[in-house]
Amino acid sequence: MLVNKKKLAAMVDSASSQTPIEGRSQWQDAMVRFKQNKAALVSVFVLFAMITIAFIGPLLSQWDYETIDWALTGNAAEMGAPSIANGHFFGTDDLGRDLYARVLQGTQISLMVGIIGTVVAVLVGVLYGAVSGYFGGRIDNVMMRFVDILMSIPYMFILIILFVMFGRSVYILFIGLGLFSWMDMARIVRGQTLSLKHKEFIEAAVASGVSDFTIIVRHIVPNLLGIVVVYTSLMIPNLILLESFISFLGLGIQEPLTSWGALISDGAKTIQYGTLWQLAFPLGFFITGLFCFFFIGDGLRDAFDPKDR
Repeated sequence: MLVNKKKLAAMVDSASSQTPIEGRSQWQDAMVRFKQNKAALVSVFVLFAMITIAFIGPLLSQWDYETIDWALTGNAAEMGAPSIANGHFFGTDDLGRDLYARVLQGTQISLMVGIIGTVVAVLVGVLYGAVSGYFGGRIDNVMMRFVDILMSIPYMFILIILFVMFGRSVYILFIGLGLFSWMDMARIVRGQTLSLKHKEFIEAAVASGVSDFTIIVRHIVPNLLGIVVVYTSLMIPNLILLESFISFLGLGIQEPLTSWGALISDGAKTIQYGTLWQLAFPLGFFITGLFCFFFIGDGLRDAFDPKDR
């Protein structure tokens, strides 16, 4: 009996000397799973490198995006080909402007349209959807019918009308994309809020006298960040695709500014003359950027909801 007591005391001492195991939050678990996705992890580094080159790369060139190299105009197409000797790393376009500087400037604008447009859509859509789902009833019905009306309007006609009335500028493009890009986010957040508002911690906050706005901001929205992050990563490439499509049609960014869609459109018009580089470089940046965003979104989806794998 004495031996058993000694063994029991030794076991208690050894257990008390061990370091307590710390738990991991949902975000920490998601980060661990995200790091295990090699495609998503590589895409993060490639996208970071692309953004760095887009903003630092123009400093390494002696040409800007609108200066014409008159020595190359009026000559054979081969003289506009990529060359380190004359400083045109990606060659020139049909007007003699440096394609390297224009591709990097187009990358800046396309990424800016995708990221800023997504940030605005997320802020508006999350708050609108959370308010609609939390209050429910007649308020929810009115707010969601308003969303349905907006979604039934052809956004392309609205963009064309805005461009005709106010001119083709990047700010009008932001406004036009922002008018429609938040509605899908609002519908998703509204559906998730309907399932959250009857949880015990929400009812406890209501019983303790917490205001509705505080409950939405501090309790509802933080519990929706997982799905918001995933949908945000997928919304950025969709807005870039939309902007590129509009610019490809000639309705987007106005010269001398440019974007991926405008550069691809210009390259497609001159490819018959053998100037393949005018299409290859902007198209390469465009495809690489979209692939990175889609791989990152796929990795975030698997990280936050591994049951869907």
